[in-house]
Amino acid sequence: MIEVALMIEGQNGLNWPRWKNLVRLAEDLGFAGLYRSDHFTNANPPDKDSLELWTSLTWLAANTSRIDFGPLVTPVSFRNPALTTRMAAAVDDLSGGRLILGLGAGWQAREHTAFGFELLPPAERFARLENGLEVITRLLKSDEPSTYEGEYFVLKDAVLLPRPNRSGGPPLLIGGNGKERTLELAARYASEWNAIYLTPEEFRRRCQILDHKLAAHGRPPEAVKRSMMAGCEFGRDENEVNALVHVRTQGRLTPEELAGRGVAVGTAGQIIAQLGRWAESGVQRVMLQWLALEDTDRLEAMAHQLLPQLK
Repeated sequence: MIEVALMIEGQNGLNWPRWKNLVRLAEDLGFAGLYRSDHFTNANPPDKDSLELWTSLTWLAANTSRIDFGPLVTPVSFRNPALTTRMAAAVDDLSGGRLILGLGAGWQAREHTAFGFELLPPAERFARLENGLEVITRLLKSDEPSTYEGEYFVLKDAVLLPRPNRSGGPPLLIGGNGKERTLELAARYASEWNAIYLTPEEFRRRCQILDHKLAAHGRPPEAVKRSMMAGCEFGRDENEVNALVHVRTQGRLTPEELAGRGVAVGTAGQIIAQLGRWAESGVQRVMLQWLALEDTDRLEAMAHQLLPQLK
């Protein structure tokens, strides 16, 4: 059956008390993993608490024993990929091999401008991501010093020490829905591809594209795990579902219409049915995006009602 993990938006008010509480809940309630975004701020005001990604993941690694975790995703625009590699390998070792290293090109203009990072136009942005993936892959997989001359990043006789405990280091995840550049990079570098808010039909079509690209690189379909970040509006009853959807969409959509946009919507039984349709389309792991960081009562209710039925 499909794996069910949590995903939270770190720029949406995340601080240490909330993070520690969410980590413990994810571990204790039976979720498969906990993933979080890597943003400095939201795309639009107001600014909220935004706990730094790698510091938070280090705490998680040292204070859990079961769940997988990782960034969904960390942009190569924020940190030199050599630094990201060093941190990721160390955090993965600390956790006993549970980190999934999600990587992306970056997209949010506001935070790049505010904090002095260069976002770049889309074509150059993806070229930089490709350079970053080369650096990260070479450092993780090679026991010998590596040299690489990219347009944006370079290595010169560089070696990652200590070597990762896991052979090849943590698996790489490429996130995004792009049919060409994103899926091409996933086919070349990734152990997991993560889609965003797709219907089962759309997810199945992208899986077919990914399979063709994998074949072109001599890799079998099973070389890349298929996952998806889905929105989530769980309600303990129909009235609560309707109220949540009304607030989320400002009354513009019904629960059924919102579900048609890649959001898990409804009571436990309704969400289980959606998960089944996603699983049939090829989704192996779903990261349910939990936006209400402080609403842990409803999160616990979802776990108790949903997860036992998926075993």
